[in-house]
Amino acid sequence: FPLMRAIVMTGVGSSDVLEEHELPKPNLQTPQDMLVRLKAAGVNPIDTKIRQRGPYCPGDRPIILGLDGAGVVESVGSGVRRFSPGDEVYFCHGGLGREPGAYAEYTVVPEGLAALKPRRLDFPTAAAAPLALITAWEALYDRAQLSSGQKVLIHGGAGGVGHIALQLAQLRGANVCTTVSSAEQANFVAHLGADHCIYYPRIDFGMGVMNWTGDRGVDLVLDTVGEPVLSQSFKAVRPYGQVVTLHSPTTETDWKTARDRNLRVGFELTLSPMLEPWSEALAHQTQILAQCAAWIDTGKLQVKLGRSFPITAAAAAHDYLEQGGMMGKVALTMG
Repeated sequence: FPLMRAIVMTGVGSSDVLEEHELPKPNLQTPQDMLVRLKAAGVNPIDTKIRQRGPYCPGDRPIILGLDGAGVVESVGSGVRRFSPGDEVYFCHGGLGREPGAYAEYTVVPEGLAALKPRRLDFPTAAAAPLALITAWEALYDRAQLSSGQKVLIHGGAGGVGHIALQLAQLRGANVCTTVSSAEQANFVAHLGADHCIYYPRIDFGMGVMNWTGDRGVDLVLDTVGEPVLSQSFKAVRPYGQVVTLHSPTTETDWKTARDRNLRVGFELTLSPMLEPWSEALAHQTQILAQCAAWIDTGKLQVKLGRSFPITAAAAAHDYLEQGGMMGKVALTMG
């Protein structure tokens, strides 16, 4: 068997459970499959949660994390029509336990889940982008139906999803306010086009929003943080406005305020189409990657890679991500 290097999750717990192993190189399973030689993998908060709690879809094969990847198509099944060996692609697939993820030298990706890599991005930046691009797009454009002239509060605008969402909101003609925790983050989001920043360690973001909107409240809040920020956001939205959250509500969630203010509350769980699987939704997510690649290549959309690590330092990458406060995204490089 030809072998490859991969980072395997050997148990549930701290980053120590991530170990480098040699495994058989994967084979194409269906005529629509492509073998991709990975150049880089994205590292996402979901990876650290799976490592701490266990996989969504436990199986008998080694668990390789990593939903995001970018690399070069090495071989294609007989039914593949859109790609050829040598094409550079990026994708969001695997890494939840059922199919191996991107923390490896090779992976198999169905043709329908890959898009051509943005030419402007190097492999590590491209690999870090897909999950954040899809999440921000679905939250703002699909759930919230964001329209021009609306006022939006994006929590954590310097973060992985936040810095993409900020730009997508701008591209729709919205006015964007975001929360930041440092001068460096404020400079970063201003460079990306944020209209207003709220330094949340010093000022209550609800008061900051009311100052910005003349006591009206924003039309939409995108919550990338979860409780208690989710409940606090209900008071920052105008009556009949909306909140979209990336997180689960808890027993503490203040539904009474949301109801009293006639808010619409939406949820964005980007993983659902992969877990179910919902084929139409997966096809839509791939179209998002294709459209975002076009915007990246024309300079309309930027992806910030905060830091990259060699794949052998996957544990260090997880530790770095769990510290919080970083700007942009994190990637592993195959090197």
